[in-house]
Amino acid sequence: MTTTAQAAPTAERASQSPARRRVFSGVQPSGDPQLGNYIGAFKGWVDRQDEKENFFCIVDLHTITVDTAPDDLRRQSRELAAALFACGIDPDKCTLFVQSHVAAHAEACWILNCVTPIGWLERMTQFKDKSAGRESVSTGLLDYPVLMAGDILLYSAHEVPVGDDQRQHVELARDIAARFNRIYGETFVVPEAVIPDVGGRVMGLNDPRVKMSKSFSHVRGHAVRLLDEPREIERSIMRAVTDSGNEIAFSDDPDRAGVNNLLGIYKVITGGTNAQVERDFADARGYGDLKRRVAELVIEELTPIRRRYYELMDDVAELDRLLAVGADHARSVSDPKLTEMKEKVGFVLPS
Repeated sequence: MTTTAQAAPTAERASQSPARRRVFSGVQPSGDPQLGNYIGAFKGWVDRQDEKENFFCIVDLHTITVDTAPDDLRRQSRELAAALFACGIDPDKCTLFVQSHVAAHAEACWILNCVTPIGWLERMTQFKDKSAGRESVSTGLLDYPVLMAGDILLYSAHEVPVGDDQRQHVELARDIAARFNRIYGETFVVPEAVIPDVGGRVMGLNDPRVKMSKSFSHVRGHAVRLLDEPREIERSIMRAVTDSGNEIAFSDDPDRAGVNNLLGIYKVITGGTNAQVERDFADARGYGDLKRRVAELVIEELTPIRRRYYELMDDVAELDRLLAVGADHARSVSDPKLTEMKEKVGFVLPS
């Protein structure tokens, strides 16, 4: 794992060819970032940041669609930014910014609202799940997918890496882009959802049938958090649920989901194939050896991230400066697209 020196961003990013495919990814500043976020998203972002033009957004506007304490939101937004930089996001190669720092997101959302039939929103599975059993929900919760569409379309993103639970929202963004293009003329790139393979999905250590999630990171034994100390990481992984067998190999058997999960973690961090991973454990003496080696690997991977994170959090002024640089670059891309949207719908633009 190589962390990035956080020097002032150079002209390298500005010189990127517009022909490079663009990627937009958003992550909410809620809960504690954990190993599932790192393996399922952050590590891939870092590993592929030389390949494409990447925009990474801390989506705080999305976060307030449900009750959120203001002090928690401020703290968690900075903490998430520090974690992403600590994981290796390079401000010379990528654009990392806070969503509310770029006003175009909210403006674009309103314009897109006016071409989005409400029936499209009411059928969204996440809205149904999050509103179930509540006497009242915010308009923002219903409108969440339109804001997400604006996030993506403002940057002419070709690819949107998401978990399978967000696939429907990207499909909606495609529908909104296509409808706007039909009504007002060619304006938006129609984006594609990029879903990580099974090896990129980390399941709960206490229940390998459930995806490891920030929402459950407070449950003891569910997750390894990015900032956990080595002893806590070892304790969590050594207690991971497996099965009554002893074969250390990938399997389609749902009863062996726990072993698959541990092998998947090892596979993503090492970059090996299934066959290479299984060879690495050919001499193992059972699940205890498997857990111990996975724990050692995870500790080795996360230790420099944790160290760099605390360095950044000790210099909030520098962290805020890096975010301001990211927002400036995000505005340089999103503002012209917003102006184009306004022109297309017939607004009188200021002179």
